[in-house]
Amino acid sequence: LPLLLEATLLRLASGSHHPFYNGFYYNHIMNDKGKGQDKVVYFNGAKLVVETPKDPVYSSNGANVTLPCHYHYEPDLEAKRKIRIKWSKLRDDYTKEQDVLVAIGKTYMAFGDFRGRAHLHQAGRREASLVVSDVRLQDDGKYRCEVIDGLEDESDVVDLQLQGMVFPYQPPRGQYRLNFHEAERACQEQGAVLATFNQLFQAWSEGLDWCNAGWLADGTVQYPIRLPRKPCGGLHLAPGIRSYGPRHRHLHRFDAFCFCSTLRGEVFYLDRPAGMTLEEAKQSCQDAGAEIARVGQLYSAWKFLGLDRCDAGWLADGSVRYPITKPRANCGPAEPGVRSFGFPSKGRFGVFCYKER
Repeated sequence: LPLLLEATLLRLASGSHHPFYNGFYYNHIMNDKGKGQDKVVYFNGAKLVVETPKDPVYSSNGANVTLPCHYHYEPDLEAKRKIRIKWSKLRDDYTKEQDVLVAIGKTYMAFGDFRGRAHLHQAGRREASLVVSDVRLQDDGKYRCEVIDGLEDESDVVDLQLQGMVFPYQPPRGQYRLNFHEAERACQEQGAVLATFNQLFQAWSEGLDWCNAGWLADGTVQYPIRLPRKPCGGLHLAPGIRSYGPRHRHLHRFDAFCFCSTLRGEVFYLDRPAGMTLEEAKQSCQDAGAEIARVGQLYSAWKFLGLDRCDAGWLADGSVRYPITKPRANCGPAEPGVRSFGFPSKGRFGVFCYKER
């Protein structure tokens, strides 16, 4: 059949002074005699090249960010058709893409959570950069810039990384009580999202050591170990990220690793001489024109704003914690961190409040 098709096309071509033509020239494709060598054919005679930054693009929660993308031809030529541009967000395992934006000329459409927040930046010639405004925690990840010119389709990937941190979380009910969907909600309720593997790995490289396994955004369960020990995989294993692999998202229960970013407001501490119950603490924050702080907000204020307070305070989930950037006597361990008193059923403490700027 291939030989018959080739003969037919060649006969049609020989009937005129021009090679067989149907929008593109096909005559040079017939030079492949089936010797098993792959050929790349550029129908307009030029190679389409798409370029994005090799280094990550960094941003923060609530900011605006531009993901650069440019394209050109080798050798250079002017495109005769309207170029189609498509941006999509990749999953960690590259198995599925989330549509972000498609555009033809100056007409574009954004999708899902990016509707109203994403548009193209085409200030320069052959620019296809994506602008995302009001960046959200879940925007962190890899994005594909795809340029389509007729039958030619080339793409490259941009890595958007949010400035943030990972913290382990377990609910008031105790250790290993969350299935995947409950872990997602628990992080969201604390002003965070489930962390990705890359975010957990970055936190491990910066010193995070936690022996309780927790859900990640891809549905796997893992935990970071800096100091190998018996209860945490054994002494024989090297430091690293221990993995249980993918778990059943409904049936299996673990803790969660949450990711929070920089704040748009401030966290501050309130107290009374006799302390406050949780309900009194919530009311005190409201009276101050604020709301009781979430766990992610306290971690963010500690990490990025240097919040240091050696007084325990209520948080929105009913836990009592306090942030220490400069360890000192009577303020917990010798390392900086957010200290926790757990979820006391009774007692009177101060409160950490959060107020938008």
